[in-house]
Amino acid sequence: MRSLLIIWMVATPSLLLPGVTHDATQIAILVAVFAGILTFVEYSSAYPSFVEFRHAPPFNRVRFLSLFFTIVFLTLIARGKVHPTALTEFVSEVGSIIGMLIDFPYSPVRNVVLMLPEDATPQLIEMVRTAAGMAYLCSLTSLAVFLIILRLDKWPSRHGDFNVYINLPTFDPTAGGDVVERLQRDARVNVALGFVLPFLIPAVATIGSANFTALSIESPQTLIWTMSAWAFLPTSLFMRGIAMARVAQMIEDKRRRRYAEFGEDGLIA
Repeated sequence: MRSLLIIWMVATPSLLLPGVTHDATQIAILVAVFAGILTFVEYSSAYPSFVEFRHAPPFNRVRFLSLFFTIVFLTLIARGKVHPTALTEFVSEVGSIIGMLIDFPYSPVRNVVLMLPEDATPQLIEMVRTAAGMAYLCSLTSLAVFLIILRLDKWPSRHGDFNVYINLPTFDPTAGGDVVERLQRDARVNVALGFVLPFLIPAVATIGSANFTALSIESPQTLIWTMSAWAFLPTSLFMRGIAMARVAQMIEDKRRRRYAEFGEDGLIA
């Protein structure tokens, strides 16, 4: 089921957008199948490779739904420019309102708009602002949902023992130093990156476009994947940082209870 959902998500723009060439559709289907196979292998294996928190639901489910709805809504916005319907008009209007509300100086949306070339048409500017507003709305909603789950569901302790090896395969607890301090440091780094990336990605794209042949953001698929990555990556880092801070707090609480039970010298108090 996870593999099928990943395939569906990756293939959505190519399947819903009008005017997509046959070659582009084949490439999208190939990438979708590869992503589905990778997901199937990762979740069916007893030994993790790189997917974090795979046995600590609903962390990855919230991230997936955030990216999935972002791609679907942006695809509907792009499709509505050619084949407008009541649904596409509604989604476009919501994205336009959010985009205008957060399009103020030095905001992430303003930086995305400034990334466009000077000769960009008003229609393209409005399209990018609308897509950025909808993508940002999806990312903020998913972050709020995760914080609510973290608060109400006592994630991840309510789902049983937390296995660091399975859920954090890229984190080596035996690498040296105190585990809690390293987790807290990594959590702060992830949160800081999550805050900086919405401003950094447009700047890097602007610098890169001056030295390399950039993909035209006027292409609907390019716009969809660019805006999705721009909104999803910072949110994912925010969630990862918050989750690692939560794991560090759990370990520290467990140590405190153990010290209270056995005392500093290891004897029962």
